[in-house]
Amino acid sequence: MPFVFELPEVGEGVVEAEVVSWKVKEGDLVTRDQPLVEITTDKAQLEVSSPKAGRVVKLHRKPGDIVKVHTPLCDIDESGAAAAPAPATSAPAPAPAAAAPANAAAAPANAAAALAKAAPAPAARTAPPAPSGPTRAAPAVRREARELGVDLGSVAGSGPGGRITRNDLHASGPAAEAPLPLIAPALPQVMPSGAEERVKIIGIRRKIAEQMRKSKSTAAHFTYVEEVDCSELVDLRKKLKDIAAERGIKLTYIPIIMKAVSLVLREFPNVNAVMDEENFELVVKGDHNIGISCDTPQGLFVPVIKNVEQKSILHLAAEMEDLVARTRAGKAKLDELRGGTFTMTSVGSIGGVFATPILNIPEVAILGVNAIRDAAVVRKGQIVIRPMMYLSPSFDHRVIDGAVGARFVAALKQVLEHPERLLLVLA
Repeated sequence: MPFVFELPEVGEGVVEAEVVSWKVKEGDLVTRDQPLVEITTDKAQLEVSSPKAGRVVKLHRKPGDIVKVHTPLCDIDESGAAAAPAPATSAPAPAPAAAAPANAAAAPANAAAALAKAAPAPAARTAPPAPSGPTRAAPAVRREARELGVDLGSVAGSGPGGRITRNDLHASGPAAEAPLPLIAPALPQVMPSGAEERVKIIGIRRKIAEQMRKSKSTAAHFTYVEEVDCSELVDLRKKLKDIAAERGIKLTYIPIIMKAVSLVLREFPNVNAVMDEENFELVVKGDHNIGISCDTPQGLFVPVIKNVEQKSILHLAAEMEDLVARTRAGKAKLDELRGGTFTMTSVGSIGGVFATPILNIPEVAILGVNAIRDAAVVRKGQIVIRPMMYLSPSFDHRVIDGAVGARFVAALKQVLEHPERLLLVLA
């Protein structure tokens, strides 16, 4: 009888998951701890590995299926495992086409991008054996390594915590030695007139869609936009950037703005709150757990920096850099993606003037942080050039009045235009 592999308990309180893609197909030989299937839960996308070595004889589920915990995923015949050598990880079944990015939140989520395949290695080269132990690499990198025949166990990672990046992959082994065609990149193909393509919405993209629909149908959104003169904020970052670099920390504007938000939340505690829909109560939180909308190859995630009110700007910068890197690599823990009380979203690096973000319910406020741009403004009757930025927060009008939202933004503007006020914060 084959071994029936059931969906294990992948997290506390997780009762079901969605199949995103299979890493194997029926008939493939697999080794113990080899990735079998990529799944997604409410807030995490992860790979599930095989507990047994053998041959995959049946896949019970297909991409897009919702699977309950302890129900069959696949059958593995262990009888041929000893006779067969440990193979390189087989290529995955073709993944479904990526969904078009949703224009829902201010930090858009891109579906997993299709990776361009490198030219094949010379015919005389044989594929290296499968890695003998776990490696720190994102699912997309592992997938490309299998396609190129690269042993990830022999690749040194240059990413955070030794994580292997695509650059590391292409700088080693067959990928580095493979001849590259000297041709211009192909232009995007245009679909013929009358043609259409159906894209199944699965995985993180489905979770994002469900969350955005629920948010818009539950909360009464309103957005308030204000312009901020960032002259002193820019100067402050310039002064602090070298100090941070000496400690190995990359200082962006976000940790400074995050600390300013925390300072203002002390004055407006009802903005740092969540809605209890069942009892229709506003739950005001003492901890400032601020989420950062993070665009990843797997979709939109919101890692949460806990207890911002207790931490310094440099502490926040270091923690955010690490957490965002692990989130994009699919290494963030489930607890690091939950428990937020307020969210910040920034698309300034992409462009645009400002956005109207959708609430990350049950939270009642989200702050849109936009690009800092030089603009002509009037100061004391003179036209001068200043680095200006729009703040575009959205609030839940059921519990946050327009005047309260406006005063919150006005107070935040004062801190950002005079950031020396942050010196009054204990941490």
